[in-house]
Amino acid sequence: MLVWIVVFVFLCLLAYMWWEAHRNRVVRIELAFPQFPNSFRAFSIFFISDLHRRTLAKKIVEEIKGEADIVLVGGDLTEKGVPAARVKENIRRLKMIGPVYFIWGNNDYEAEYDLHSLLLEEGVHILENRAVVLQSANGEKLALIGVADVSKRKARLEEALQGVDENAFRILASHNPKIVQRLRPEHRISLVVSGHTHGGQIRFLSFGLYEKGGLKNVNGTAVYVSNGYGTTNIPLRLGAPAETNLITIRSSEEDGEKMLV
Repeated sequence: MLVWIVVFVFLCLLAYMWWEAHRNRVVRIELAFPQFPNSFRAFSIFFISDLHRRTLAKKIVEEIKGEADIVLVGGDLTEKGVPAARVKENIRRLKMIGPVYFIWGNNDYEAEYDLHSLLLEEGVHILENRAVVLQSANGEKLALIGVADVSKRKARLEEALQGVDENAFRILASHNPKIVQRLRPEHRISLVVSGHTHGGQIRFLSFGLYEKGGLKNVNGTAVYVSNGYGTTNIPLRLGAPAETNLITIRSSEEDGEKMLV
């Protein structure tokens, strides 16, 4: 009898871990910065990283449509063995939310087709060690800065920052959160968004290979690391459920950086 109880509990745990890995959540994050340009009022980013083998659920598209100013794909849109047709479908669903920006993740280099060309054909803006600057009606600027993957030694932060107005509010997108180790005060980065770690993917109590996803302050820079949407190798999660993110940035009149979650 004890053996059957153990088997039953194990199967229930596996089922729960599969469910955690295939959840369709939108985690909403509100951030306020005193240096954020008032003329933008608010700026919302639908951030999704680490899709790997998953197809974006239509229910997420319907939930977010009309709420995000842009879509930011935080790397690992694909991996080895994922067909190009699935990647195209994911991109087309994301385009229903807003204009799509993309940064490279380590697994994206495994694609068995020309991913770069596919992205361009689908109208995706590739931020490969470069920045795009958005401007409000009165001329205030917001810079979205993207670097290639750190683990592949392709990240060129200084190159990406070239030409970015000193007064622009700066958001840095990097697949691997280790990019924060390269930040210096003169870079003036207010927010970093990353994925890659899957929040540890399988956690036992508070223990995991990586920190659970979330928001933290690193030397005055707000850093948000997402648990990510998909998985690689093992389609299971525990204690770090799959997520997408709607990050809304506003201005704060208070002194010092204020982060509201």
